[in-house]
Amino acid sequence: MAAARQVGMEVSAENSNDAWPKWKIGLAVGAPIAVVLGGLWYVRRRRRNQTKKNKDENKSRTETQKPKAANSPSRNVPENSEKELSPSEQAQAEKNKGNKYFKGGKYDQAISCYTNAIQICPEGDKESLSTFYHNRAAAYEKLKNTKMVIEDCNEALRLNPKYQKALTRRATACEQSGDLTQALEDVTAVCILEGFQNPQSLVTADRVLKSLGQAKAKEEFKKRKPTMPSKHFIRTYLNSFLNDPVINESKALMSQQNGHSDETGAYQQALQKLGAEEFEGIIDLCTKEISENTQKATEARLLRGTFYFLCNQQKEALEDFNQVLAAELLDKRMKVNALIKRGSLSIQQEKNTAGLDDFATAIRIDPDNVDVYHHRGHHNIQMDRIEDAIRDLENAISKCTTFAPSHVQKSFADHKKAASQLMGMNLPLPQSVLQSYKNCVDMFPDYGDARALYAQALGDAGKFEEADREFSKAIELEPDNATALVHRG
Repeated sequence: MAAARQVGMEVSAENSNDAWPKWKIGLAVGAPIAVVLGGLWYVRRRRRNQTKKNKDENKSRTETQKPKAANSPSRNVPENSEKELSPSEQAQAEKNKGNKYFKGGKYDQAISCYTNAIQICPEGDKESLSTFYHNRAAAYEKLKNTKMVIEDCNEALRLNPKYQKALTRRATACEQSGDLTQALEDVTAVCILEGFQNPQSLVTADRVLKSLGQAKAKEEFKKRKPTMPSKHFIRTYLNSFLNDPVINESKALMSQQNGHSDETGAYQQALQKLGAEEFEGIIDLCTKEISENTQKATEARLLRGTFYFLCNQQKEALEDFNQVLAAELLDKRMKVNALIKRGSLSIQQEKNTAGLDDFATAIRIDPDNVDVYHHRGHHNIQMDRIEDAIRDLENAISKCTTFAPSHVQKSFADHKKAASQLMGMNLPLPQSVLQSYKNCVDMFPDYGDARALYAQALGDAGKFEEADREFSKAIELEPDNATALVHRG
C-alpha cells in the first residue's frame, strides 16, 4: 500500500494533469479479484448441484425398482415367508428329526417322527419309504419291541427286497423270538448279497443253523419212542469212561474164564451181556437185581440208569442217578460216575448250571479223575465254550496220557476253534490242526474215531484222496460206524 501510495504520489506529481480518480483505481484492482472469486463460486455451486442430482436419480431408480421386485411373477409369497416344501422334502425333514432323536436316545420321539415321514411320503417313493420303515424298526429294537421290529422290517423288505440292513435286523429279531427258520432264511440271503465276504454274517448263519438243528433234534427226540441206540453209539459212550466202576467190573469179568462166572445173579448176567455187547435185556436184569435188594443193587441201579439215559428215558435215568447219589457209604468212583452222568443229563435238558454244578462237585470229590474233565470238555464243545473245553481236555490228557478219547476230543476242539477264527476269510485249515489229528492216529492207530475225524479234517482242507483213505481205514476198523460211512459218501 505504501508503494502504491508512493507511485500514486509520483504520478500525481509528475503527471498531475493525467491522474486517475480513486474509483478507477479500485475498479482496476478489484475487478480481476472479483472475477476469480466469482468463477470459483460458480464451479463449486455447479458440483454441488450435480452431486445432488445424482443422489436424486439413484433414489428415484431404487424406488422404481422396489415395486417391480414386489410385483415380479417369480415370487407370489410375502417377503419373509419360507418356501413351501414338497411332500417328499417334508418326509425327509421328519426322518432327519427322527435321526437326531434316535442319536440322543429319545426313541419314542424318533418313532413319532419316522411315523410322520411314512404318512407324508408319496407311495411311489418306495426307496425312501423302505428307509423310514427300517429306521422305525431300529428304534423299536432299542425299546425291545421285537414284534414291531419284525413288522416294520417286513414292510421295508416288501418295498425293497434286497435291503440288507432290514434283512439283518429281521434275522436278529426272529432269532430272539424263536423263529429260527425265518432267521436262517434272512441271514442266508444277507450272506449271498454280501458274496459270503462278511465274517460276522457267516458267524450268525452258523449260530442260527446250529440252533435250528438243535431245536429240530429236540423236537424229534421228544417224539422218539424209547429205543436202544446202535451198538457203535453205545460202545463209543461206554469207552469214553476210564474209571466207570461198573464197566470196569464187566471187563474184569470178561477176562475171567472167557466171560463166564460161577455167579448167576441178575446183575452178573447183566455184566456178561455188557461185555459181550448184547445190550438188549440189560435193563430188565438190573431191575430184577434191584427188586431183590441185593448187595449189588446200587451198582445195578447205576447200570440201569446208564441205559435209561442212552435210550432217552430221561425221567427214569434221573431217578436212578438220584437214588445212587443218596446211597450211604457210597464208593468215591461210584459217586463221581453218577454225578458225571446226571450232569450230562441236565446239560442235555438245557439245565446247564445244574449240570456244571454236578461236574464241579465231582472234581472236588476226585480231582484226579480223568472222566470228569473229559466229559465236561465234551459238553463245553457242545455249548460252544471252546476255550473251556480245551482246558478241560488238556487236564484230562495230563491225568492220563494214554486215554485216546481225550486226545481226539482235544484235536476236535482245536479244529473248531481254528474254523471259527477263519470263517469268512477263505483261508485253508491250519497245518497244526491236521498235524494234531495225525498225531492221534499215530498214537492210536486202531482207534476208529481218530481216523474218522482226521479224514473229515483232510476233507475240509481239500485233501480228498487222503481223506478217502482215512475214511476207508476207519470203516475197516469199525464197520458199523455210521458217521464215517455218511461222511465218506
